[in-house]
Amino acid sequence: MPEKELLEKTHMGDKTKGQVEAQIGEAIIKFEKEYMGRGPAETKTYIIKDMVFVRLKGVLTQAEEQLAKTVEGAALIKKTRMRLLESARFMLETIISDITGSQVQSMHTDISTKTGERVIFTLNKNLEETFSEKD
Repeated sequence: MPEKELLEKTHMGDKTKGQVEAQIGEAIIKFEKEYMGRGPAETKTYIIKDMVFVRLKGVLTQAEEQLAKTVEGAALIKKTRMRLLESARFMLETIISDITGSQVQSMHTDISTKTGERVIFTLNKNLEETFSEKD
């Protein structure tokens, strides 16, 4: 077995794509609760080629929902949330790297002040290919 494959198996074991997606989702929920102060209402993770989409729903607090009713308030929420996530970038990238065994190339995040959804990661390899034989 090539060294690269062995390393991938060490991080993900014999887990299926669904199991890894669930593990990422659980880790992001834990991060949200511990770092942001509360968890999302719903989380769904998708591994698509070299991307990890983590769709968090219901991340806005009640106060943020009220603030989002104005253009200025929505902009303030976006700016504040962006700054918070940028300061936690290393933690988030470490979570994804530890679970997938892949280096995070970039993190793209925005928050919808209408739906309260966010977050996408891109990786240094096509992670989906590692599951094609197992699933």
